[in-house]
Amino acid sequence: MQQHQDERDQVPPDRDVAWMRRALELAARGRRPDANPRVGCVLVSPEGDLVAEGWHRGAGTLHAETDALSHAGDAARGATAYVTLEPCNHTGRTQPCAQALLEAGVARVVHAQSDPNPRAAGGAEVLRGHGVEVTSGVLDDEATALNRTWTHLVTTGRPWVTWKLASTLDGRSAAADGTSQWITGPVARDDVHTQRSRCGAVIVGTGTALTDDPRLTARRADGSLHEHQPLRVVVGERDLRPDARVLDDSAPTWHLRTRDPKEVLARLAEAEIHHVWLEGGPTMAAAFLAAGVVDEVIAYVAPVFLGRGRPSVGDLGITTMADALRLEPTDITVLGTDVRITAALKEIH
Repeated sequence: MQQHQDERDQVPPDRDVAWMRRALELAARGRRPDANPRVGCVLVSPEGDLVAEGWHRGAGTLHAETDALSHAGDAARGATAYVTLEPCNHTGRTQPCAQALLEAGVARVVHAQSDPNPRAAGGAEVLRGHGVEVTSGVLDDEATALNRTWTHLVTTGRPWVTWKLASTLDGRSAAADGTSQWITGPVARDDVHTQRSRCGAVIVGTGTALTDDPRLTARRADGSLHEHQPLRVVVGERDLRPDARVLDDSAPTWHLRTRDPKEVLARLAEAEIHHVWLEGGPTMAAAFLAAGVVDEVIAYVAPVFLGRGRPSVGDLGITTMADALRLEPTDITVLGTDVRITAALKEIH
């Protein structure tokens, strides 16, 4: 173990960093909402020439290593494999990638993130045990960030939750008469749909479903649907109208008759959904915040004042500034006339 730790502490050669960056570029082509992580692989000859490349395209398809090996043929023998995630040691729909690399005669494996999934981890040790040179941790931070939400599900047992809100400068999510369309402009709204399309599920409460009758689909500016549609999840005990737009055939829909955020997330975790887009009203947002299960906030703030109206979040039980829930901004972007603020939030319990 000490030897492997020392290995991670060493500065990797420039060639290892360069080839791993290429592997990360390939990994980024994978589907964000898929149950599996996004992984890229590059095979390089002993002379330093590119042999083949591959990436994982989603559950049920070839893993990145076997995809690259399928293009390499005999040229994989003696090559170095650069992989963004430790080769798996798990037999599922495909054979373990560690075994595939051994059978192909790969001489060296360089991987970034170590596999946090106990069911699939151990590939590096298997390779070392068969005489393959293994270097771990090259661009580990970048690889982990690429699969941030998947890693969160594997390590915590619950999906990563992004709470999206749109509000005025004075913190209103709707006017006094209940109208909320549209607080933000078309550029911000288009961005919301793009962000939705990258998530596994979008959540609202029955109140929002009954009042606003949203479709909760991910749409382009011309009204067409994005290729991926998140699972639509309506949370609450009240019945939905039979003709509710959220029940159409544009995307699958769950109606979970509970008010417990942790129960909702447990159901989604069972379905291997690792990124949830929370779009409920102020009561729903407050419930998820109070349960300590919001990881990130994306706020679309419009240069608008209402003076009265519905607040963007319900009562959190905070009565003094000393107890204020403070977030750490990670990105601020101007979208048309609006501002998108992304901020990280730690558990409050």
